[in-house]
Amino acid sequence: MRVLLDECLPKKLKRELAGCTVITVPEQGWAGQKNGALLRLAQIEFDVFLTIDQNLTNQQNLSQIDLAIIVLSAQDNQLETLQPLMPKVLEVLETIQTGQMVQIS
Repeated sequence: MRVLLDECLPKKLKRELAGCTVITVPEQGWAGQKNGALLRLAQIEFDVFLTIDQNLTNQQNLSQIDLAIIVLSAQDNQLETLQPLMPKVLEVLETIQTGQMVQIS
């Protein structure tokens, strides 16, 4: 499973996704891309986009994107805040399908 980690998430979150190939947006060279362009790029090389951007579903027509999306719902984007959500993320990664959007809180 190839996972693209949004640039608004801490890079160290990659360690929490054992068994997956995880690349950050900056590592991919896509830092600063707007969400629409980023998702169109991501669907070519990745299976899942992991973000904390709560507005993503309102800003983009996700039915047009050939990518699974996981949105983390947390009070902030600090590693310590997000770590408790990661077991659920790993669980969702086992079954998520292209075109699905799952919110985890």
